[in-house]
Amino acid sequence: MTLHVQHHISDELLLDYATGNLAEGWSIAVATHLALCPACRDRLSFMEHTGGQILEATEVVAEETSSADSWSAMKAKLKAQGSSPTATAKPVATPADVPVLPEPLRSYVGGDVEALKWKSLGRGAYHIPIKTGDAESQVRLLKIPAGKPVPEHSHGGRELTLVLKGAFTDGETVFKRGDLEEADETLTHQPVATPEEDCICLAVTDAPLKFKSLLVRLVQPVLGI
Repeated sequence: MTLHVQHHISDELLLDYATGNLAEGWSIAVATHLALCPACRDRLSFMEHTGGQILEATEVVAEETSSADSWSAMKAKLKAQGSSPTATAKPVATPADVPVLPEPLRSYVGGDVEALKWKSLGRGAYHIPIKTGDAESQVRLLKIPAGKPVPEHSHGGRELTLVLKGAFTDGETVFKRGDLEEADETLTHQPVATPEEDCICLAVTDAPLKFKSLLVRLVQPVLGI
């Protein structure tokens, strides 16, 4: 099987990761995507190299300059150095014995998918909440039955969804293994697992989802989503 990653981490999110400005939950999603995507690993290397050059060439920031101003200035200088290489991932051969869950995610949940104890969400869907030391985000594995939709919802904040097995469609866009979807308050959607097999994803959010269905909203506190 050959892996073609088409949907990548945004420059802003990758830059925050490179500079250590992401909370643990978001970092898990980014690190897991990087394990599957050579193009984004190249982009990260470029950012780290460029950032190192800037730090070496930059004068010591005056004490009265705020950290927020310093961070803004660094991002501006990174952009002035030129954009990172275009994220066109080269196909990667994926042997059948490669784990579905790459590191570091596999260590967080204690094994690969066949060893996991899934919790029912109803209608054939399952999840596994993942504990972190991060109070900012909620992290979970989701397993959506083949051909079935996720209830229609919008967001109270950011949502990252990384496909680990199978695929889902969101409108006319298809997300497959390694692909990362970033969503925010502006997006209302209803992803649907493709019919070939169940879709397993890593999902990270920083606020409860806003479901359109009254029934789903009623059970939402119990399910913790």
